[in-house]
Amino acid sequence: MIDLVGISKYYQVGPVEVRALDDVDLHVADGEFVVVLGPSGSGKTTLLNIIGALDTPTSGSVSVGGRDITTASRSELFALRRETVSFIFQSFNLFPGLTALENVEFGIDVAGKRGRVSPESVLESVGLGHRTDHFPHELSGGEQQRVAIARALATGNPVLLADEPTGELDFKTGAQILELLIAQASTDRAVLVVTHNREISRIADRVVEMSSGHIISDGPPKGGKTPLSELRW
Repeated sequence: MIDLVGISKYYQVGPVEVRALDDVDLHVADGEFVVVLGPSGSGKTTLLNIIGALDTPTSGSVSVGGRDITTASRSELFALRRETVSFIFQSFNLFPGLTALENVEFGIDVAGKRGRVSPESVLESVGLGHRTDHFPHELSGGEQQRVAIARALATGNPVLLADEPTGELDFKTGAQILELLIAQASTDRAVLVVTHNREISRIADRVVEMSSGHIISDGPPKGGKTPLSELRW
């Protein structure tokens, strides 16, 4: 579960105060698949980073998995990232000296889940069962993104945050990844996906739209939730 109350994030750029987030409230329940839409600079990624304890708000309170992370110690934040939150980064953040398999194994080890999850089977689920021994520089951008997704899925943590998870993927592969993310929500994980692709919002339980650091709408997809098989981009 994710709860944000009155979250603001301000940056000082020279004499100018930039309001990346301004008095944002958001609730995401366990088992909910929520898509956050908005143009570049709307505050989407800042929102995701604050929920994932990668950034701190200027004001307001954030609770993730029942923990108030705005008052948490460094060790408590580390435990939150290890045990509660899994992050799919837009920039992949793979270790260049580790193979695809080893990158996934590393995520499992950090989460303390070694022996509970097969990294090979998770890579197979994202279509990379044949690339386990390849290093990131030997993989395409889309393949690297799928390794990053596999690493996040493998932890089994109850909160899954994804920043443009289909950004480097063709439609067919992107649809397969979205199917996996939807499946995660069906196992009571709270799934929050940030994207500029409005088509993806059609399959969400809820769509949150942002502009200039504000949430301007929050509700079910217009026209109702659409089956994944009907998506096109």
